[in-house]
Amino acid sequence: MKNNYKIIAEDVLALAGVKINGDNPWDIRVSNDGFYRKAITEGELGIGESYMDSWWDAEKIDEFICQVLKAQLDEKIRRKLSILLKLLSVRLFNLQTKRRAFIVGEKHYDLGNDLFQNMLDKRMAYSCGYWKNAQNLDEAQEKKLELICRKINLKPGMRILDIGCGWSAFGKYAVEKYDVKVEGITVSKEQVEMGRELCKGLPVDIRLMDYRDLNEKYDRIVSVGMFEHVGYKNYKTFFEIADKCLNDEGLLLLHTIGTNISEDTLDLWSEKYIFPNGMLPSVAQIGKAIENHFVMEDWHSFGQDYDKTLMAWYQNFDKNWEKIKDKYSERFYRMWKYFLLSSAGSFRSRRRSQVWQIVLSKKGIPGGYNSVR
Repeated sequence: MKNNYKIIAEDVLALAGVKINGDNPWDIRVSNDGFYRKAITEGELGIGESYMDSWWDAEKIDEFICQVLKAQLDEKIRRKLSILLKLLSVRLFNLQTKRRAFIVGEKHYDLGNDLFQNMLDKRMAYSCGYWKNAQNLDEAQEKKLELICRKINLKPGMRILDIGCGWSAFGKYAVEKYDVKVEGITVSKEQVEMGRELCKGLPVDIRLMDYRDLNEKYDRIVSVGMFEHVGYKNYKTFFEIADKCLNDEGLLLLHTIGTNISEDTLDLWSEKYIFPNGMLPSVAQIGKAIENHFVMEDWHSFGQDYDKTLMAWYQNFDKNWEKIKDKYSERFYRMWKYFLLSSAGSFRSRRRSQVWQIVLSKKGIPGGYNSVR
């Protein structure tokens, strides 16, 4: 008798134009029939885990995910009780408390600087590049850093705060090009160590700390690729802290992945294997959180550029795997490959994931803000 879960999987995938063992690059090849039950009952968690376990594959994972999301198949899966209970716990509890702030640093950003050096651009920027007039990853990341500096109108001598500074790609660029002073914070010990080495001799101070411990004044604040770790229960707190730390005439630039629908849940595969406690904000959630604190001066959306960025990261990772594979397992390779390619597919679909750069002022800029693109 034919596997009932396989019948369901075939019917659901057909809605996205995906065939099992078909000829298209987005069709999947299934090598373990356990995939069907796991995918149907566990959704994104089951699909991701079964890929890590080599139960299925596809010529182009990114295209498979893009097809699935465009067809909204994620809304057609009834998850089993244990999955629903996990999602319920996210609504009931604050998973991004100060006590839990360093979990993502330990589980993700501390995986090893060698991993990221063999994946990222020469400046070690771990967020979406800006591909307007860029020919490669290095150029796209430099154009992104320049874009940020111009959007916040940097002037020599300014004191800048970088919340979630990573290896301080922004800080190093800003002090070299604009003669400012930058103080960055991160929850990753590995980033602090390498960032300090990269910025040696420059007025860049990198600290291991949570944003809720900030209590100094700055002329400008930037946060690039960190807001995704704040959590919807803490959005208001984040902007209260930023308001407190920003001088009255200052500007705040927030660069974040966003989502089209206000959610209070997690992507369970990503939460378990990639970004513990990660959560994407919506336009409405950000808008509500900045009330009584900031004036929204500019909102720039360029999520399609993350597709290009992620594909470039994957190409670097795959090309350089031989250099680092002794430190990681083959299952890690499949996990990281799935992370990069499925993320690219998500941005390509334009349905769920977006990238925003938002410029905020405290009292409104006299005469208005000149948008920079």
